[in-house]
Amino acid sequence: MINRKVLFIFSIIFLMAVSSVSAGEDNVRITVNNRTFDIELENNSATAELIKKLHEGNITIDAEDYGNFEKVGDLGFSLPTSDENIETSPGDIVLYQSNQISLFYESHSWSYTKIGKIINATPDELAEVLGLGDVEIVLSLK
Repeated sequence: MINRKVLFIFSIIFLMAVSSVSAGEDNVRITVNNRTFDIELENNSATAELIKKLHEGNITIDAEDYGNFEKVGDLGFSLPTSDENIETSPGDIVLYQSNQISLFYESHSWSYTKIGKIINATPDELAEVLGLGDVEIVLSLK
């Protein structure tokens, strides 16, 4: 009887430890012009590889405005793609051509691999933070 209880308790502790490590890996944030936001990540091979890169350190992207609807910058490395035609909305973060990150403050339709979405900012806040011109984007783990 004691062995079953010990095994049960050990199993619960193990499962809690595994789930906390997995959940921690998905806690990614994005900082734009010194303002930090949380990201809800997609579940795909691009985000899995991005998280591996983030374990090596923060990723800083110098992004330029494109088309008055997004900021785009080179990652400095490539990620796997699973492009599909999507309609983006403010706060969407996508991978373009395997090595560029786009952060949207307006809507657009194109073929991208979705990375995630900023979950704690309104479209007006995003437009204000992204502003005019170039921005520095930093991706990091919490």
